[in-house]
Amino acid sequence: MSATEETFHRLAAVPNLQVSTCVPLSRYTRFGIGGPADIYAETREVEAFIAALDIARSSGLEYVVIGGGTNLIVSDSGFRGIVLRYVADRLMAAGRRVVSDAGVVLQDLIDFCIERGLKGLETLAGIPGSVGAAIYGNAGAYGHSISERVVSVRFLDGVEMRVFSAEMCRFRYRESAYKSHKEWIILSTELLLDAADPAILRKTADDILKVRNEKFPPTMKCAGSIFKNFLMVDLPVAVPDSIVREGKVPAAYFLEQVGAKGMIQGDIHVADYHANLIYNAGAGTARDLRSLITELKARVRERFGIEVEEEVQYVGDFTE
Repeated sequence: MSATEETFHRLAAVPNLQVSTCVPLSRYTRFGIGGPADIYAETREVEAFIAALDIARSSGLEYVVIGGGTNLIVSDSGFRGIVLRYVADRLMAAGRRVVSDAGVVLQDLIDFCIERGLKGLETLAGIPGSVGAAIYGNAGAYGHSISERVVSVRFLDGVEMRVFSAEMCRFRYRESAYKSHKEWIILSTELLLDAADPAILRKTADDILKVRNEKFPPTMKCAGSIFKNFLMVDLPVAVPDSIVREGKVPAAYFLEQVGAKGMIQGDIHVADYHANLIYNAGAGTARDLRSLITELKARVRERFGIEVEEEVQYVGDFTE
């Protein structure tokens, strides 16, 4: 029996764990791109997830933990190993405090808070993905980030379950301690919000959703903005004051200067109205997507001497 077969049988014996083989990962990415995983396992239960993680680590096989797949680019050849996904989606509120599992869809958390007259997340409306991913990447929009509302984060550190305060999470623009420690798996978060009129919060969120959906239609196979914006204080080149927003310089400004709008690689397109929006027009491949990203980075580097950094994460073999 091969290591993959043996591991599959061990995982299949874990209660409350759904296990499959040769599962196309395109089902779990916003781009709709990605070959099969040798083994795919998901659960809503912490105990089952911990057991699956222990099996994956002891198997000798490669493994990766994914969330909602919003910011994932999976290789066309898939993933030779085990893909684990924690999909717990419980939401609880007590006064101004909210506890959310990592598998909750971020928009569901936002709506949950708005219905209860809790202010602080409405500007994140329309950002795709899960709460765990939002914590991992410190998701934000319109001058606010989820970290502003985080009280604590519960996670697995590879050995035991731990709880970090917001300060210990080392949040900064689109960054957190979890990005530096890939073995740390976010399980849940506690948030503290402010009381406000639900009708006003709903209008704010709906107005933002309308703008976001015009720019990033929900049916579009994309990850939203592909590159991180720049903090003005970190930028080594001069830019017009008119493009600076809340201390940030859009990556789209530099991409537009190097002719990104309307570029095409196979069935991967850069939107003709937004230089930082790359999408799969239908039959796009990870190879073409990676190639286009690499070309854009090279153009900006050559023209401005700076590096644009992806918000996306890569899964699988991209050595080709």
